Amino acid sequence: MTETRVDRLSILGDNPLKFAVFGANVSHGCAISSAEGHLEVTWPETIELAKMAEEAGIEGLVPVARWRGFGGETNFNHRCFETYTWAAGLAAATEKIVVFSTSHVPTIHPVLAAKQAVTIDHISGGRFVLNIVAGWNAGEIAMFGRPQREHDERYAIAGEWIELMKRLWTEEETFDYQGEHFQCPGAYASPKPVQHPHPLIMSAGVSPAGRDFAARHADILFLLAPDFDAAAQIVKDVREQARGYGRTVMVWAMLALTVRDTEADARRYYDYYVDEKGDWEAAGNLYRTLAVESESASPEDKEIILRNLVAGYAGFPIVGTPEQVAEQIAACHTQVGLDGVTLSWVDYRDGIARLRDQVMPLLVEAGVRRV
Repeated sequence: MTETRVDRLSILGDNPLKFAVFGANVSHGCAISSAEGHLEVTWPETIELAKMAEEAGIEGLVPVARWRGFGGETNFNHRCFETYTWAAGLAAATEKIVVFSTSHVPTIHPVLAAKQAVTIDHISGGRFVLNIVAGWNAGEIAMFGRPQREHDERYAIAGEWIELMKRLWTEEETFDYQGEHFQCPGAYASPKPVQHPHPLIMSAGVSPAGRDFAARHADILFLLAPDFDAAAQIVKDVREQARGYGRTVMVWAMLALTVRDTEADARRYYDYYVDEKGDWEAAGNLYRTLAVESESASPEDKEIILRNLVAGYAGFPIVGTPEQVAEQIAACHTQVGLDGVTLSWVDYRDGIARLRDQVMPLLVEAGVRRV
């Protein structure tokens, strides 16, 4: 019998709201802060966190594709593991958790990316997802000797990129690919993926072109929004857009968690790592790049987004007691309509442990988690 990705992927499993650890491959993780306990990015640390996440029942591990830091006191994210090889290493070191690779389209040819993705799919036994980024950071793209393309053109290029990859993954015979941006005579790839017909695709971006790309090509949209109301509207719009192409799309968002025994302690720690220890220079550098290149940051939401960037890569800050945090996480599914969330903390070890021991049982009681 041909195995399908439904047989393999826990992110298509029974939990109404899926979880993934985000940004564990980059220095300081997602919090632009010099607070103690942040990620150092060593391989022993990486293995430890992956196994902790797997044992906690978290479904996935999503890395950040980064090539240089954002300056400031922390030079945020300057130290990072490359995401395909990171995913391959973790695939071999884990048994159940789904490993993602995040890939900037301009940095790798689709023939090579397709082969690397299939290799990880085989190493993991079908536990692989590819997260596609069209390439928003002009400074990083320049490192590869490539000019930054106009925003919508980047998504047109990404469309051909993934179209060619899917054909390499699924077509048995040699074929010629002739696109505007990629020409591939005699295209061929073997072996095929373990997953059938191919690994799931995630994409990040909520500009009109980004949403259209997700609706056409992706299985998961990874959204950025200033608040739950805006996120709920994006969820509705993208799903309707995907239906217009005869497809369905899951929608995920980012959460930055601060869990403490009392609300006062949680607020005090949040204010400490954001206001006292936040690297606002690095956050400003990231915001300026994001706002100009991605077209995903609205000027009227600047202050909210900037503060959320410091708190955790512009994910939704979820702060409070285990009960309060569980209630807000549950609302991501019951009110916003999200299918999954990526999670980050200042201290990932402490954060995963608190999620496992204090928050998960409450989410099971709330009906948004079953395991």
